[in-house]
Amino acid sequence: MPGIVDCHVHVNEPGRTSWEGFWTATRAAAAGGVTTIVDMPLNSVPPTTTLGNFQEKQREAAGKCFVDTAFWGGVIPGNQLELRPMIQAGVAGFKCFLIHSGVDEFPHVTDSDLHSAMKQLQDTGSVLLFHAERDVEANTDGASDPRQYSTFLQSRPDVMETEAIRIVTELCRQYQVRCHIVHLSSAQPLELIQAARQSGAPLTVETTHHYLSLCAEDIPVGATQFKCCPPIRGSTNRELLWSALKEGKIDMVVSDHSPCTPELKKLERGDFTQAWGGISSLQFGLSLFWSSASKRGFTLPDVVRLLCHETARLCRLDNQKGCLAPGYDADLVIWDPEKEFEIKEGNIHHKNKLTPYLGATLQGLVRTTIIRGQLVYRDGCFCPEPLGQLLLLPSRTHTAHL
Repeated sequence: MPGIVDCHVHVNEPGRTSWEGFWTATRAAAAGGVTTIVDMPLNSVPPTTTLGNFQEKQREAAGKCFVDTAFWGGVIPGNQLELRPMIQAGVAGFKCFLIHSGVDEFPHVTDSDLHSAMKQLQDTGSVLLFHAERDVEANTDGASDPRQYSTFLQSRPDVMETEAIRIVTELCRQYQVRCHIVHLSSAQPLELIQAARQSGAPLTVETTHHYLSLCAEDIPVGATQFKCCPPIRGSTNRELLWSALKEGKIDMVVSDHSPCTPELKKLERGDFTQAWGGISSLQFGLSLFWSSASKRGFTLPDVVRLLCHETARLCRLDNQKGCLAPGYDADLVIWDPEKEFEIKEGNIHHKNKLTPYLGATLQGLVRTTIIRGQLVYRDGCFCPEPLGQLLLLPSRTHTAHL
């Protein structure tokens, strides 16, 4: 089938290469049948929030990518005049946070910042991605044990997403700029999203493999490898996300691969309140999705639509990625939908092996990954040199060969 386009990946290079880097991230991608990734603008130092920083990011990536790689820019307070130059230089679009991002060099935006950014993005064809959580007063009901997952879950209630998405829908309607909600974890805001779309707002939404595969009830005490933001919610909510996916109310599924070093997960203390929030899954997205989706009536064309075509369309790569047709890049994944395998440290290609999926048995084994007709991965072996390209938008004439 077409190679997977994972449009939500934190590579973290330059600056935090002990967390991840282009070499390791793109090898992991290739081993998972992912032929294109789109790198998020934060967790690297510097973040991709200026034209100069974007150029530095490209220099760091050159010669290290086993799969094709595009880039998101970032919207932060005061950088609105950098947005159009970054569009001209080839970013796929932009991401912003409505709450603290977790890293100080990528501050969250105010309402004023959002209006300034939207005015810059009008008539550009670009897209603004939202980490859609908003600070609210959480009712923790006296929960105080930081080792209990319920303590963390109560600190990030559904209403944080609902209130943030309310703001996004209003902006999207007002400016008619393409907007996209990343990593939706809660089913509660789906009615808001549907209403906005029915009124003509150009709004899309993604969810992630961990919100579809995991549930709060199964997270052990102190197992901080499960921490992410927004949080993994209960099993009833998970099934509502699956239903929304089947009904077309959620457009795509991504990894939100957000790795860190093991010590940042605070495993020795098991403190969910202090651990870094992020889950590593880039290599296993296809298998994670199929393991659950195949049991819920999803078909192989659904996999292509949700993991390949719609993700390519979000970042305007759908004229060359995400489809098997004449004129498209010959990006292919050959995989066995029936084959089961266990995730072990020895077969993980991310730089840091910590993941909540360690020891899990999944269905659907990737055998071969091909990029533009060239073999990059087969049965545990990689091509000797990186063959990936840096994809600079808006047109293929901006593609930089490595």
